[in-house]
Amino acid sequence: MIIGVPKEIKNNENRVAMTPSGVSELVRKGHTVYVQHTAGNGSGFSDEDYTRAGAKILPTIEEVYATAEMIVKVKEPIASEYPLVRKGQLLFTYFHFASDRALTEAMIASGAVCIAYETVIGPQGGLPLLIPMSEVAGRMSVQEGARFLEKPQGGRGILLGGVPGVKPARVLILGAGVVGRNAALMAAGLGADVTITDISLPTLRHVAETMPANVRTLYSSRHNIEQELPTTDLVIGSVLIPGAKAPHLVTADMLALMRPGTVMVDVAIDQGGCFETSHPTTHADPVYTVDGIVHYAVANIPGAVPCTSTLALTNATLPYAIQLADKGWQKACKENKGLAEGLNIVDGKVVYPAVAEAWDLPLAKVEY
Repeated sequence: MIIGVPKEIKNNENRVAMTPSGVSELVRKGHTVYVQHTAGNGSGFSDEDYTRAGAKILPTIEEVYATAEMIVKVKEPIASEYPLVRKGQLLFTYFHFASDRALTEAMIASGAVCIAYETVIGPQGGLPLLIPMSEVAGRMSVQEGARFLEKPQGGRGILLGGVPGVKPARVLILGAGVVGRNAALMAAGLGADVTITDISLPTLRHVAETMPANVRTLYSSRHNIEQELPTTDLVIGSVLIPGAKAPHLVTADMLALMRPGTVMVDVAIDQGGCFETSHPTTHADPVYTVDGIVHYAVANIPGAVPCTSTLALTNATLPYAIQLADKGWQKACKENKGLAEGLNIVDGKVVYPAVAEAWDLPLAKVEY
């Protein structure tokens, strides 16, 4: 198969979809890999690194799309890429269709086959292609939250871990999935007073048994969240419904319960956000303030640490990319039902229920 790796063009997205090591594995199996010029620079990989691994370098993104049968990316195509996607072309990347109608309509119109990292299911369940970036985003959410709690950044001027004789900051984490648990570990390690919420009692029991003593669990309900907000310094939203739009757990009227300078980090923003007042921001301009509350809603948080993120992502995606390249998407998805769960749009039809529901579109059955 001919595989294309374009340079990411989303704001401050420094990751690349495949490392030279990943390229080497695909080339060794007889596939041809085209990498766009400088695609790996942001992650520390030069064109020469890719050439040594067996890739061919193309100068423009247009040439990569025009040449490749399968496009492997990190983030969803943006508007300037829509015209480059061809009918029957396979796109393997993060899509998050349920939060972006324009993207959904563009990929329907393209006639491409869209396999979304975020809905692929692993052999033991779970979301194996979302987990590594969720781990990064969860840890980064605390790092960024701590930074914007500083007074010069607009926050309350609170040190997350406090000092002897001074209480630490209070952190409220909404959702005890991969993002939430990683955020809790980071915040607890820095010495914060952490509360993590979820609607799953088995999950809360597991968290209570495995987390440090400064992490407490709380059943997630509007009432309980409202009770926590007045004394919370940092709120991290990490709720995920696979492939669907995130629910609003903090509504606009609830901002009045918080102290000015409180920071909210919405890790769910690429699924629409779990704070009603959230809208996507960028690494170049990451925060804004509503009613005195600092909002951080960068949609590609792991893009800030590409040297870590790219390696972690390729470790997870490469086995699936190899299956798709070796067998073609139809045979690969027939044989791997978890990979088939990644199919969101095929030949102009929505085949993933949560995407169809999000935009009130007809749901089609995949035809192999």
